[in-house]
Amino acid sequence: MDQGERLERREQAVEIRLASPRDIEGWMALVRRVKDDFPGLESADGLRDHRAVTLRFVQSGAALCAARGERLVGALLFSKEAGALCFLAVDPACRRQHIGQRMVSAMLAQMDEGKDVAVTTYREGDPRGAAARAFYKRLGFVEGRLGEEFGCPVQEFVLKR
Repeated sequence: MDQGERLERREQAVEIRLASPRDIEGWMALVRRVKDDFPGLESADGLRDHRAVTLRFVQSGAALCAARGERLVGALLFSKEAGALCFLAVDPACRRQHIGQRMVSAMLAQMDEGKDVAVTTYREGDPRGAAARAFYKRLGFVEGRLGEEFGCPVQEFVLKR
């Protein structure tokens, strides 16, 4: 089996679907694995807040997860109304397998056609944001306004649709 076939098998083994309340424990286990990559998740309070927010998104049908068997390996929150990708995380052990790209595609299928989609990540020069910035650029997002979230300098990226 060549590398392309192995990659295709890994991709097929991951199911992208709407998250349900039963996914919250697996979701939070994933969030704890990646919390250092996101401002606001450093503390127990931040994790507790994220859990509550996630459950609200799940209830409104605005949370996607990537599952490999019983294990969640990806998580995405979005707002159709605001045209925003609010949170995207992929398990470090599963990165570079196109899971994030597949999740963004699934989110875009839920969004209104023709409505731009925005996301924020760390600003240029912050090594914590290098991979995310490159990822969003590969997907066609362009740099937008500068801002601050959770006391961290961030930059918006916008996908023009």
